[in-house]
Amino acid sequence: MKTRTKVWTAAAVTVVAAATAGVLIVPGVSRDDRTTAAAPEPTVAVVRTNLVRTEQVDGELGYAGSATVTTTSSAMVTWLPQPGDTISRGQHVYDLDNVPVPLLYGKLPFWRDLHNGVEDGPDVRVLEQNLRALGYGGGLTVDEHFTAATSAAVRKWQKARDVERTGRVNAGDVVVLPGAIRVADVKARIGTRAGGDVLTATGTRKQVTVDLPATKSDLAVRNSKVTVVLPDGRTVTGKITAVGTTAKAPDDPQDGRDKTPTLPVTVLLDDPAETGALDGAPVTVNFRGAVREGVLAVPVNALLALAEGGFGVQDVSVDGTRRIVPVRLGAFANGQVEVMGDGLTAGMKVTVPAG
Repeated sequence: MKTRTKVWTAAAVTVVAAATAGVLIVPGVSRDDRTTAAAPEPTVAVVRTNLVRTEQVDGELGYAGSATVTTTSSAMVTWLPQPGDTISRGQHVYDLDNVPVPLLYGKLPFWRDLHNGVEDGPDVRVLEQNLRALGYGGGLTVDEHFTAATSAAVRKWQKARDVERTGRVNAGDVVVLPGAIRVADVKARIGTRAGGDVLTATGTRKQVTVDLPATKSDLAVRNSKVTVVLPDGRTVTGKITAVGTTAKAPDDPQDGRDKTPTLPVTVLLDDPAETGALDGAPVTVNFRGAVREGVLAVPVNALLALAEGGFGVQDVSVDGTRRIVPVRLGAFANGQVEVMGDGLTAGMKVTVPAG
């Protein structure tokens, strides 16, 4: 994980940050050396603007969620999907003995056979919810009770699938997952006996995951907008949807590598289709932090380090007269720094190094 800092807020380390960001060190320049006359040199205007803290952090583009589909059946595997296939409610995940095993949506897998006379339970509700969603819920009350109406709906569904019409659903007849899936890897093989892992899958929604240094956790605010730079240089937009609450130490960090604990951050893209077929691709996420509105700012290289400590800028009047104006520093952003001090006004000209 690599972090590229673009801006710094004012803090105890401001002097160090400024000194390494292009501040001109001028020995002997003091607050009393206010007025001078010299040859012209480049100047820039003090501007009133908004400074925004931003941070670039590496992330990975992939698909949300993960699941392993397993079966306890010993039947023959007769059909399997391909990696990259998407499967939604009612479509078959795999075939056993030439009978499709369809996908149903729910958080609770079927742990028992469902039929007339079975005890009430939440798995019955999951079955009935899916029957209704698939168009077989006429006259069906969705609850936890398996009734004759439930059995009739199951038979209609079985008829449409061209399988034996038993009016019951055995535990191994279906796969229950929270939503549509995208096949990541196929574990089973056609022509072999089932039993164990059949395939691994993800959700169908693309997301970006970022390990954000815990020291920068203030950047990760749920529902905040970010921009994501794709491997080909294109930029797409997204929104932070989840932020971990427990910092994670890096796995076996090596000497010289970043050992800062991180927080997992999830970003959902506004238009996933813009990423095309990219999966598992490295991306750069631009986080937007604190905003300083309507502040006076100058380029960082306009700052002078004063002999008595602190910083100043060199004001150049219309007649060419110069004076050192002491300033206090605020936020840094994109090569600019917030400056505060008596005598500072928007539009005044200050010197910058030539070139």
